Amino acid sequence: MSGHNVATPLPGVFYRSPAPGQPPFVEVGDAVAVGQTVGLVEIMKQFSELKTDVAGTLKSFEVEDHGTLSPGDVVAVVESE
Repeated sequence: MSGHNVATPLPGVFYRSPAPGQPPFVEVGDAVAVGQTVGLVEIMKQFSELKTDVAGTLKSFEVEDHGTLSPGDVVAVVESE
């Protein structure tokens, strides 16, 4: 097993849910597939999905919901098999 970092290419604000009051895309401990959305990055009212490049288990989020991001920041870690 190895950890894979899901990083943002964009600056902005990180959101774990698709909209206020909605459940998060994924929770720590959930299985994730290649290309699965783990959150959104909002910059100037534009939203971009952050997706995994590997399948595995979501090990952790490295930024809080509504946290500020810079390009290259690690958002989540996926434990791949």
